[in-house]
Amino acid sequence: MSEELDRLRLSGLRARGFHGVLEHERREGQDFVVDVELGLDLGEAGRSDALADTVHYGELAEALVAVVRGEPLDLIEALAERLARVCLAEPRVRRAEVTVHKPQAPIPHAFDDVAVTIVRRNEKEAGGDPREQA
Repeated sequence: MSEELDRLRLSGLRARGFHGVLEHERREGQDFVVDVELGLDLGEAGRSDALADTVHYGELAEALVAVVRGEPLDLIEALAERLARVCLAEPRVRRAEVTVHKPQAPIPHAFDDVAVTIVRRNEKEAGGDPREQA
């Protein structure tokens, strides 16, 4: 896509989920942190000052939290994929960058964070393939 997109960002969304390959991760759960950046045209919302002309970030947050709290997955990569689909379900969204942080990952060493980031485009914008080529 040649045009520059506006961005709507939601950072640090926290929810408890039961994702992971280890039994105790599925049993006890842990906190996940989600950041999303949506690429879309915010021009109409800027002109109209109407919520109907943008993405309602409160509703988006609720939908994302429902995914994190929902059906357990083995990998945070799969969780990020599900979250990206939620973002791209919004008709105005052309691009979604999703980062899933797993700060309590079962690593036996001191660390600050484990995270994956994926970028997906609306299929109409990506020529049928929602994965963005880096």
